[in-house]
Amino acid sequence: MSFLKLIKTSVLLLLFSVVAHSCVKDVDLDQTDDIALTPDLQVSLLIFDVVEENFTDPETGIFTPIIRDTVRLEFLDDSYIQDDLVTAEFSFRYTNSFAQPFRNKISFLSENDRTQHVVNFDIAPGIKNSPVVTDWVEVIENSNIDVIKNSIKMVVEIEALPNTNPFVGELKFESKGLFSFEF
Repeated sequence: MSFLKLIKTSVLLLLFSVVAHSCVKDVDLDQTDDIALTPDLQVSLLIFDVVEENFTDPETGIFTPIIRDTVRLEFLDDSYIQDDLVTAEFSFRYTNSFAQPFRNKISFLSENDRTQHVVNFDIAPGIKNSPVVTDWVEVIENSNIDVIKNSIKMVVEIEALPNTNPFVGELKFESKGLFSFEF
């Protein structure tokens, strides 16, 4: 039986060496510098709901057509983002049940509040029982990506554009960022 065991072992070693040799035969190790990892990271940035009371100054009770909200984007200060970010895609969604349109301005600011990038678009008017959705996608890539790398704050400013309809409703805002990297 030991002779049979020796033949089995020899055959297994021969098969293993053939399989191992065939697995690495076509590998060109000089191309390792060409290997790139390209992961994506999706992040919720800012979400809020406003109603008509939010457009009234709490101290004076006077209508204020412009309201703002600011969020710090601390993750943009990370060394991986600073070194390897190649594309940023921002998705902004408003759901409006006010009968008024709104003007939107989203600013990306540096630590010292210098404007790096601005996104402007109008928000369509809605109907109280039938809100209207306004979507906007902003893609920043290649040579423009430094405007995001240099940002640490996002300021959302909405301006109500009054008309003759009653100023009653709700405005919902959702924003996301999809960040693509290359390592």
